[in-house]
Amino acid sequence: MTTYPSLLPETDSDLTAVVVRERTRLVKFIRRRVANQADAEDILQDVLYEFVDAYRLPASIEQVSAWLFRVARNRIIDRFRKKKEQSLEGAAAPDGEYRLDFALPSTDAGPEAEYARSVMLTALQQALAELPDPQREVFVAHELEGRSFKTMAADSGVAVNTLLSRKRAAVQHLRARLQSTYDELEF
Repeated sequence: MTTYPSLLPETDSDLTAVVVRERTRLVKFIRRRVANQADAEDILQDVLYEFVDAYRLPASIEQVSAWLFRVARNRIIDRFRKKKEQSLEGAAAPDGEYRLDFALPSTDAGPEAEYARSVMLTALQQALAELPDPQREVFVAHELEGRSFKTMAADSGVAVNTLLSRKRAAVQHLRARLQSTYDELEF
């Protein structure tokens, strides 16, 4: 049985030296591929955490730098896959209510996300124009103006359940209509 010398650090100070030596290159590598600073920092922390875990294992890593960059690349891919899988159907607020702002890219996520957001908003305006007036009015009042169903019912004399039904129909139409645009953008 042939054994290969471990290129993992022997002591905690060696581990620290590897992290210090590779951190700057890793940050640059990740930031070139991830626009959002917070996501990039999360990925870096995941990579370093995984490195420390690997340090504690008896198996050795043959090339530490290559291993770190491979793990970083995998974490970046995982992050993009996770974001892509979050479709409009998953655009729900913590209370389970559909919310438009959960379906759009963040305004501070860089130029690509800003472009995707503008494309989605244009497509949303077109899809809203296709809705019957009662559905569009409820959707706009609730999603864009932030009005509650209770307030809308009191103002219009229409039952809350009817308003909820109209909003649900509007959301179903918008999901179906916007899904292809959302998939094309892959954010």
